[in-house]
Amino acid sequence: MKNILVVFTGGTIGSVAIDGTINTSDTTSFKLIRQFQQHYENHRQIHFDTIQPLQVLSENLAPGAWKTIIEAIEAARPDQYDGIIMTHGTDTLAYTACALSFYFHAAKIPMLLVSSDYPLDHPKANGLENFICAVEFIRQINRTGVFVPYRNHQQTTQLHQGNRLACSLQLSGDFFSVQGKSYMQFENRQFSLLNPPTQQTSARRIPLKADFSDRILMVKPYPGLDYARFNLDDVDAVLHDLYHSGTACASLQWGENYSLLEFIKRCEKQGITVYLAPAIKSADAYQSTQALIEQGAKIIWNMSIEAAYVKLLLAYANFDDKQEIMDFIIEDIAGEHL
Repeated sequence: MKNILVVFTGGTIGSVAIDGTINTSDTTSFKLIRQFQQHYENHRQIHFDTIQPLQVLSENLAPGAWKTIIEAIEAARPDQYDGIIMTHGTDTLAYTACALSFYFHAAKIPMLLVSSDYPLDHPKANGLENFICAVEFIRQINRTGVFVPYRNHQQTTQLHQGNRLACSLQLSGDFFSVQGKSYMQFENRQFSLLNPPTQQTSARRIPLKADFSDRILMVKPYPGLDYARFNLDDVDAVLHDLYHSGTACASLQWGENYSLLEFIKRCEKQGITVYLAPAIKSADAYQSTQALIEQGAKIIWNMSIEAAYVKLLLAYANFDDKQEIMDFIIEDIAGEHL
């Protein structure tokens, strides 16, 4: 008998479609377990306990929701279970997976986040398949960590490390791990290892409060980005996303307002550190990237933008010393480094 805690939080997997509108429903959460019992022949070997700390479409989620979820899980005494499965919407799935990966980096049981591309009643919905994969992972593999099982359209189910899951592709419901490197594949109720971890994570447990800073500004680059439009009041740090080659505009050709170099100078005058991600550390880098580093920007190497953002929120809420913050960011605590 496997004892599993199911944490319902809403999302499409906990929603219904009525008159053309999809929204969460009080009647839908337990439908997932009923469907599982109808389609899983050995369901009597699985015992579920359930909690529902929130019920929200994930696009409406803020970091404060992670604190609510974490506190609810800890209150449920997670060590008494063989694993935890949490239902979640797809829009902010990658961010929540990172938050739980970092906070529960020393947990002794697996935790899996399960989503659905359509409400469960829809014939194309993948929610039940994703849930079965999560149950089978706890039953067969039972490896510690945070994972996300997800079946893309017309593909086999992939198991992603939580802190390596990227947000869904534009105009698509498909999910991929960064660099396309899923952790495992799940087919015919069997798992096969695709990409084993290449680095050793930290063995030490880092005490963390379930607090996430609300003073981190994330900026995404695009041609014509005008940095003069940003108000830096009440900002402790900036995380600047980068183009795929690890670059952003470092030129003054179009004016100071469009140069990240000038923005870094402005931030420095106000005591604000600018972090850059994602970028792969290599022997060579573009001149623009070198110029940004020389100007004082801190690059968060070999980590997805989602993981870098969540890690910064935790760092600035848990540590006051800048060196402690940087040490936490660069330490591979949950296998987040590529």
